[in-house]
Amino acid sequence: MTGFDLGIFDQAIRSYAHFELPRSPIKNVHHEFPPDFSLLGDHFSPVLALLAPLYWVWDDPRMLILAQAILFAAGVPVVRRIARYCFADAAPSVTRRAADGAGLVYALGWPLLNASYAGFHEVAFAVPITLLMIERGLARRYGAAALWAALLCTVKEDMGLVAGIFGLVLAVRAHRSGHRAGRAIGVAVMVAGPLVSAAVITWFLPVMGSPAGYYWSYGRLGAAPGGALRHILAEPWVLLQVACTPAIKVAMLAWVLGTLALLPLGSPTMLLALPLLAERVLSDNPNHWPVINHYDAFLWPILLTAALETLARRHRRRVRQPAARCPRLPGRWAIAGLMLSSAAAVFLGLGILVYPGSWRPPADKRALAQAAGRIPDGATVEADNTIAPRLTARTDVVIVDATPRGADWVLMREKKRAFPFATVTEQRDRISLLLAHGYQDVWRRDGVVLLRRVSPVPIPGRSRPGPGSTPVREQVPADVGRNLFQR
Repeated sequence: MTGFDLGIFDQAIRSYAHFELPRSPIKNVHHEFPPDFSLLGDHFSPVLALLAPLYWVWDDPRMLILAQAILFAAGVPVVRRIARYCFADAAPSVTRRAADGAGLVYALGWPLLNASYAGFHEVAFAVPITLLMIERGLARRYGAAALWAALLCTVKEDMGLVAGIFGLVLAVRAHRSGHRAGRAIGVAVMVAGPLVSAAVITWFLPVMGSPAGYYWSYGRLGAAPGGALRHILAEPWVLLQVACTPAIKVAMLAWVLGTLALLPLGSPTMLLALPLLAERVLSDNPNHWPVINHYDAFLWPILLTAALETLARRHRRRVRQPAARCPRLPGRWAIAGLMLSSAAAVFLGLGILVYPGSWRPPADKRALAQAAGRIPDGATVEADNTIAPRLTARTDVVIVDATPRGADWVLMREKKRAFPFATVTEQRDRISLLLAHGYQDVWRRDGVVLLRRVSPVPIPGRSRPGPGSTPVREQVPADVGRNLFQR
């Protein structure tokens, strides 16, 4: 649980709780955004405002961890209903085992465990909303499915693409079943979803202050969307080249699909995952490639539903074929196939919980917590990324980085590398710089240093220019911190 991103969301939702636009000093200061920059210009996630009332009960970042756990858990009964729809024509015992197995695999799935371990993200809403959208579609409650698709568009700016493909699948299935109203609703969702994403990306985010091109991470395709499109039309094979290099992208796809025994590939529902997978494999951002972050949780409802649909179809085929040609596959073995395909991933995820060391923080993190307790309420703080969430509720905190901010207190490590520093040497140099320019070492233990500003000595430093930022500054006066920390 770190300042990036738990601390950012905590500050944003606290702003919502005070009836303000969602702002985060951690995000704004680190990226050199203006102090009044709203996170709605960073990502389109207005659904997060629904969590604001929780902060009227308990103003603490741990409330977000609890809320995320509840939202993930809310998907269990929905997954069970999805399994029942998929196995609706099977024997009652098979349907029951399908529901039980699907609920267990969903709840213990490695994507949710990874997302929970990584802190809090908007994926907390994406998972249950995606499940409800798909479940209502399978139940042929087309109006309700469209409403959930609309709500999904408020989770993140790219989810309109997922909603659009869902509309296509919905329309095709409704057409095959002869449901004209369902087909019309599916077509409407198919058109509206991508239009919402396009409007948000091209109009809303810039209006909210999003720097031009800030999140364009597809440089191997082109410097901008237009150039990328021309490049793809002229050389379509570039998509395959970018998607397969480096090899970790291929490994990511193999893991995501292989842990479900490639079963999702047998269902049209798998199409909903294509925009999310394309964003990752075509991206230049290395954070999108591994399977240790929260991005796979966006895929989990889609992949699991597709796997269930494939299993159900195979089960029906085996039941209908003569026993002499193809022996009947007992229902319990059909569901066991899904569970066994996920067993290794579940085991690896739960390993974090059963390993004794995961319950005992290392000495440096214990020292960070002790040092944080020495910082008074209301102070301005530059803090280690790991400890920042402990300070967001009672101080003005940002992440300590390469740029001195002139805060009252600076809390950082000197023996273990911490984000966003590249090396431990950079951290030690930063500590030495502060000690030579108005700061005093007031507490030190297990590689953790707590510094306090005792004199207004100007701090030499260069501010890294960011999108929309001011030119590089040669000097950062000690009292500039007050302005930087203002919300």
